[in-house]
Amino acid sequence: MAQIFPRWTNHVPTALALALPVAGLSLIFGVWYWFSPKFTDVGYAPEQPVPFSHALHAGQLGMDCRYCHNTVERAAHAAVPPSQTCMNCHATVRTDSAVLAPVRESAATDSAIPWVRVHMLPDYAYFDHSPHLAAGVGCATCHGRIDEMTIVQQAQPLSMSWCLDCHRNPTPNLRPRDQITNMGWDATTAQYDPHADPTRTRELAPPQNCSGCHR
Repeated sequence: MAQIFPRWTNHVPTALALALPVAGLSLIFGVWYWFSPKFTDVGYAPEQPVPFSHALHAGQLGMDCRYCHNTVERAAHAAVPPSQTCMNCHATVRTDSAVLAPVRESAATDSAIPWVRVHMLPDYAYFDHSPHLAAGVGCATCHGRIDEMTIVQQAQPLSMSWCLDCHRNPTPNLRPRDQITNMGWDATTAQYDPHADPTRTRELAPPQNCSGCHR
């Protein structure tokens, strides 16, 4: 009897046995990386209604983060400053700048500038800035070198696994609490040990259970 299929089809099962695992692993890797916050979210830098350079204000001028984000040590959110805060300086600095016209109008009419949020967490995730700063987590740990950014971008994935890595081993990410806004503080040279810091009166116990962040 003549053969129905050509002889080369005998190798199809072997080829499939070799190709399917490779294809499956490639698919898993692709989803794991290209669909992860590290790829989709890091680098997000939306255009703002008014160009604001942190490299100038926080970097060159050395303004403390808390001057503008003045609720960060006592509230869950690091408040976006009202236009009146900007006008504390710009009432006498660059008063004729066309770029700053929306800021002057906002302050005069008591209307908010529609800033575009850069760092976002899902609604089901609870995050409070104040205990993190109280524990000695610096601004740059989560937000990167803001003082070098002309346009603010997301520097970390802010994913659950990224947060849990820190909660399980917080020590490398801690600094003296008087250094939390110091963007140039270097953990590798400082060799800071939070357990030996006499100013700390509470034991470090970041939650690792579900209810710590999902309330």
